[in-house]
Amino acid sequence: MKKRDRTPKTYTRLTHPLVRDSRDEPFRRATWDEALARAADGFRRTKEAHGPDAFAMLSCARATNEMNYVAQKFTRVVMGTNNVDSCNRTCHAPSVAGLSAAFGSGGGTSSYEEVEHTDLVVMWGSNARFAHPIFFQHVLRGIRNGARMYAVDPRRTSTAEWAESWLGLNVGTDIPLAHAVGREIIHAGLHNKAFIERATTGFDEYAELVEPWTLSLAEKVTGVPAAAIRDLAHAYATAERAQLCWTLGITEHHNGTDNVRALINLSLLTGHVGRYASGVQPLRGQNNVQGGGDMGAIPNRLPGFQDILDAAHRVKFERAWGTEIPPRYGMTLTDMFEAMEHGELHAVYCIGENPAQSEADSEQAIRRLAALDHLVVQDIFLTKTAEMAEMADVVLPATAAWAETDGTTTNSERRVQRVRAALTPPGEAREDIDIICEVAVRLGHDWKFADSEAVWNELRSLSPDHFGMTYDRLTEHQGLQWPCPDLEVLPSSFLHGRLWESDPALRGPAAPFGLVAHDPPVDLTDESFPIRLTTGRRLDSYNTGVQSGGYASPLRRGEYVELCPEDAERYGVVVGEEVRVSSRRGVVVAPVWVDPALRPGLAFMTMHFPDEVDTNQLTIEANCPIAGTAEFKASAIRIEKLPVAAVRS
Repeated sequence: MKKRDRTPKTYTRLTHPLVRDSRDEPFRRATWDEALARAADGFRRTKEAHGPDAFAMLSCARATNEMNYVAQKFTRVVMGTNNVDSCNRTCHAPSVAGLSAAFGSGGGTSSYEEVEHTDLVVMWGSNARFAHPIFFQHVLRGIRNGARMYAVDPRRTSTAEWAESWLGLNVGTDIPLAHAVGREIIHAGLHNKAFIERATTGFDEYAELVEPWTLSLAEKVTGVPAAAIRDLAHAYATAERAQLCWTLGITEHHNGTDNVRALINLSLLTGHVGRYASGVQPLRGQNNVQGGGDMGAIPNRLPGFQDILDAAHRVKFERAWGTEIPPRYGMTLTDMFEAMEHGELHAVYCIGENPAQSEADSEQAIRRLAALDHLVVQDIFLTKTAEMAEMADVVLPATAAWAETDGTTTNSERRVQRVRAALTPPGEAREDIDIICEVAVRLGHDWKFADSEAVWNELRSLSPDHFGMTYDRLTEHQGLQWPCPDLEVLPSSFLHGRLWESDPALRGPAAPFGLVAHDPPVDLTDESFPIRLTTGRRLDSYNTGVQSGGYASPLRRGEYVELCPEDAERYGVVVGEEVRVSSRRGVVVAPVWVDPALRPGLAFMTMHFPDEVDTNQLTIEANCPIAGTAEFKASAIRIEKLPVAAVRS
């Protein structure tokens, strides 16, 4: 059992390359030539000994579109595999999968501005006020303009405080709640029959699926009063315009994609999609998690979200790149870690990711990373993934994408925006693209890009959705939303307006209802583990804490296990008292925080302070079979007093 380390953790900015001569020795400073040669040699040996699919690329959702484009190109052209993925898999891969299945593209359907002019906002599984504060400012403008807001969340969060109604459901019961809302809409005759007939398929099967989910049954399963469910159903169905927004409370489950489909069903049922101020919106947590996928840094899509299995798409890229692209999907991040376990993955190029601390069951993730033959980490800080003595072989210092790099990023509303270098990088740090190209050169590919715009123009030539987005136009319009295939016409702010066309030829493929069933959390509570732990973010911190700085700041209170007042009293613990928190996989020690926003039997923790309290030792590696996202939101734990209570001052 790991005791909490009270020493404030700070992370060292990387300023020069590091190598180690063996896994038993510490890092030593190296020249760029030596470090790049070692990185390339390890990748070459892996490919020669085990084949191209023994290599994997972890790309970065915080870096630019241009970097992600070059990273996935390196994977496919230099190494000859589609094994490229990013932390998109950890959070919003179910959103992409669900949206793609329904509409053919994996982006949110509306713009932020539209939230200011809608009539109803449903925040489902999202504490946007803390986790997406910029987006929430648009929500607040919408509320000031007269919009009503409903919050669906197990916790009465800071976001829920602004809501007209809070539906505090039990963790993992989103599908029963969505089905009950859908059934009530149908039984009340409030479904949009004309839209359903014209633009969707599978309605009859959907109606049959949700029929058992009466308001009374849903109340028993979800814990939400029947009257509150009915109120939400009628408000959503009768609103002139409505926005349905979700985040990790929906996606980070073993059935995350099914959760997304259940919410999309409600938009299809009511016609709240494909119109101004009516749509569905997954809220992305990192500055470029949308763009990373758009650039092809995922195992099943080429840049521009073009399916690898489509021969015409492959041919286009093969001609441009002068290579052959494997006609099969690569490994997801989840697949990669399983392949490490089975000795099938031997080398990883990790750019800007910290899987040693971000993966569910983090101790298992560390063990798997340590089993690799060759690990190259490219980052701005010496993360745990880089610094552990038995793991990284080469560490390459990169520039910070938000302050030291030129390029573009894409936010949750599909808006591509320019970013520009404002600072000179420290020491010998180099831009990510330059580093990747230098490794490629040492592997026989003479890659040279004059600047980020040259990379972007290559992307534009291959992605119809981005063709109309020149750097000049992006600057002129302060960003543009995809799809933007034309150099003259400005794109629409919302997607799928085609669904409202009367001409079938213009309307295109119909949107299918998703026939998904309730599937409770894998990690069930019982007498031994009676508390349901759910995890999330706080306003003052960022992911695994590397970029948030040390937790000694007086503005940040570090990690706690948060309990409701009733549970704190039942266990006889007070604020600041350290307790043992155990799941079926691991044990941590954490101080207690009492939060009246929680209900009895529900605890909350974050992943922001893994060097202090490694919450992901408790979470379960039960993955969505479609998207590969783990069930971070539903672990079973118990709380135990320590023999001698220690109280944080």
